[in-house]
Amino acid sequence: MTQQSNPEESVATKAAGEKPTTMIKIGGLTLRGPVAAIVMLSVPVVIVILIVHMHPRTGMLVSGGLWIAFIAYWSVAAKNSGAAKRSESQRSRGVHELLLNAGLLLLFVPVPALTRHFLPNVRSLTLAGLGVQAAFFLLALWSRRHLGRNWSTKVRIAEDHKLVRSGPYRLVRHPIYTAMLGMSLGTTIVSGQYHSLVGLLIVAIAYWRKIRIEEAALREAFAAEYDEYRHQSWALVPLIF
Repeated sequence: MTQQSNPEESVATKAAGEKPTTMIKIGGLTLRGPVAAIVMLSVPVVIVILIVHMHPRTGMLVSGGLWIAFIAYWSVAAKNSGAAKRSESQRSRGVHELLLNAGLLLLFVPVPALTRHFLPNVRSLTLAGLGVQAAFFLLALWSRRHLGRNWSTKVRIAEDHKLVRSGPYRLVRHPIYTAMLGMSLGTTIVSGQYHSLVGLLIVAIAYWRKIRIEEAALREAFAAEYDEYRHQSWALVPLIF
């Protein structure tokens, strides 16, 4: 993980005490609050309908169900988030969402030129992929519980922000990102097709970018304490990265 040279370009200052509000932009239209939340939740539902319409294998349906459960839990847990003191700019957040959504979509949508299999379509691999996805789903839940009110969809520093070093954070600085990548890997194994492999790559790029921004923001907020934490932990995977 590397430090971003100019975090001010991606982390903006907000007024103290400002509560995080769900907001999405569609062209020149801006939606906030409950309406934005409904629109965000409707997106995965539409994706599921499209996937079912394409008659996928049972394994992919189960994988999609795990993703829907994950999104539903995250939407509810997002309400338990503290007020932001400084946060990532809307433009930077928009880039992340674009990359992430494109990657997640490609995990499932069989793009015509990318439907060849790089893994054989066998039951053992399907079960292995679902097992990987479920295991990383549990890691995400465990990590979210330890992060508490520090969590946000944006890279941000909350009011009374604390450097969490309990649970999975004892070994890994970004276990939720590890979980997202692991769940994406699980779906890729279940699919076994090149479109899923491309989707996994895009998800990895999205979180590589976000990690750079977050590391810079946390180092600016916690200085020497965060430097010490970095030397005692791994970014995503113990002993590897």
